[in-house]
Amino acid sequence: MTKRQAASRDELARLAKRVSRCHRCPRLVNWCREVAQQKRAAYADEAYWGKPVPGVGDSAAGLVVVGLAPGAHGANRTGRMFTGDRSGDWLYGALYRAGFANQPTSTGRDDGLVLRNAYVTAVVRCAPPANRPQPAERDRCLPYLVEELKHLQYARVLLALGAFAWDGCLRALAAQGHQLKPKPKFAHGAETVVGPFTLIGSYHPSQQNTFTGRLTQPMLDAVLTRCGTLLGQS
Repeated sequence: MTKRQAASRDELARLAKRVSRCHRCPRLVNWCREVAQQKRAAYADEAYWGKPVPGVGDSAAGLVVVGLAPGAHGANRTGRMFTGDRSGDWLYGALYRAGFANQPTSTGRDDGLVLRNAYVTAVVRCAPPANRPQPAERDRCLPYLVEELKHLQYARVLLALGAFAWDGCLRALAAQGHQLKPKPKFAHGAETVVGPFTLIGSYHPSQQNTFTGRLTQPMLDAVLTRCGTLLGQS
């Protein structure tokens, strides 16, 4: 590991601690705690994370995957982004098939998952009620994404899972001085260059999209294959 990579790793670790202690949005912090106390029957014997969730992955990643927010009984339970729910099953399975992960499943923070050239994060770090953060909550949380992109010095491709993440990525890039006008529209497979980054859109692997067939495994695989091609992995 180079000194530059070690510095990125250390900065991201410090950021992760700050994220997990964040109290900027009382409504979201209280909701995370409430869910962690009430639990879902299937996880009644588990200890929930119940607080903001930091990003996870390779500090030298070329690909940054950006979601909306942690799932109430997924990442809010396990403490790792996109871990422990069906959305995560789809995402990590696709990352594995594209060569970005060492295994196709992500069930908990100690399951042995290693991301290769990829980092997974979200626009909002707390699980929001009804999966709908308020604009003010998005804005208070956005600086964390801006800081992550600063420390992920090798990142060149951003994969936005859903329109909310697409908008969040554009806002974070604008905060770094990379702004496009008119604003690029979100679509599955949409691709645009913003500063040093290529931003790619994909439908979110939520049950609403995967159960209805709006998003299929071949569609998600194709997007991640494109990410790999841009990073020279193919």
